[in-house]
Amino acid sequence: MKRMMVVFTFTAAMASNAASVSTAQQKVTVQVRGPSGSSVQAPEVPFVPTPEGAVDGMLALAGVKPGDTVYDLGSGDGRIVISAVQKHGAKHAVGVDINPERIAEANQNASQAGVKNKVEFRQGDLFDADIRDASVVTLYLLPSVNERLKSKLLSELKPGTRIVSHSFDMGDWAPTKTVQSEGRTLYLWVVPERGTGGAPR
Repeated sequence: MKRMMVVFTFTAAMASNAASVSTAQQKVTVQVRGPSGSSVQAPEVPFVPTPEGAVDGMLALAGVKPGDTVYDLGSGDGRIVISAVQKHGAKHAVGVDINPERIAEANQNASQAGVKNKVEFRQGDLFDADIRDASVVTLYLLPSVNERLKSKLLSELKPGTRIVSHSFDMGDWAPTKTVQSEGRTLYLWVVPERGTGGAPR
């Protein structure tokens, strides 16, 4: 009976947190804006890591090249950030994650990969992150988080910045390109010039 009560309590707790958002890619918590504008921290949940092939597919779809500055929002263990500089030649890459354990893990992975001088991991709320110098942004979040991020991406990123999302789109902002990579859907958007009407707000 005690075991059944524990299982039920855990299940009920998970159900009550259904509005909380977590990434599927990383073992990471994120913060989303509540109705009053306050930050709400979601609980950490188990994750299924993005296969390296899909990571490479995201960076290839973005056309990452020397000179690019790549931001991964919800960076988890840092694999996208590390791959951006190690395999795709990005000048600099930044990961943003709310979880200090993931930040520590990502820094360790970057050191082991020999790219610590070209990457940076920042602990914080991705909605508050300064992303203005990004030329590429990668996401593996959820549709509701993508929707919340859309206005930030459009208002802060320079025209021409490429955005790639793994598995989830951005609602009424139609992607520039959609591809399949190892059975996973990847979406690409390019930030339009201001005032051209290229994307909904």
